[in-house]
Amino acid sequence: MAKRHYELHVAGCTRQLPILNISDKLAIAGFVILGDTEIVENCAKELASRVPKDTDIIMTAETKGIPLAHELASVLGMKKYIVARKSVKAYMENPIWVEDESITTAGKQRLYLMDTDVELLKGRNVLLVDDVISTGGSMKAMKQLAEKAGAHVIGEAAILAEGDAAKRKDIIYLEPLPLFEAE
Repeated sequence: MAKRHYELHVAGCTRQLPILNISDKLAIAGFVILGDTEIVENCAKELASRVPKDTDIIMTAETKGIPLAHELASVLGMKKYIVARKSVKAYMENPIWVEDESITTAGKQRLYLMDTDVELLKGRNVLLVDDVISTGGSMKAMKQLAEKAGAHVIGEAAILAEGDAAKRKDIIYLEPLPLFEAE
């Protein structure tokens, strides 16, 4: 159990996030939207007003971005959104892939799109969505994958921008999230 907590206020919601060491020097506030319908719904409504008007489709990566992408697509009246998978599933024909490195995942992993998702993305304006943008590694991989599929990435959006990501002017986010010293 975490001894320290960070009180987050976002989209009318307050959450106590545990502060967790991820190295001997760095700690992060653990933000998990899975199962939290209130925060997902409120954040999607708030983000919807900031989405570029020419967005055709939303794309996210497994896993934590899925509920936000789903709700945001619903609020925007979109019938579909795209999920980049972390492994090839039996139903995925002719997948394309890129490598991904994230602050919260040990080592490198891959992101995959199946051929039907590639067809949905080809020539379209895509907004990349995740729960948190930190180092930008996951967004970079999603952008490479979307572009490999022939899409035009018109924005990157998240609920939170962690650490130095909050200084970026090229992303859409609702609140900053500080980084912490490890204890």
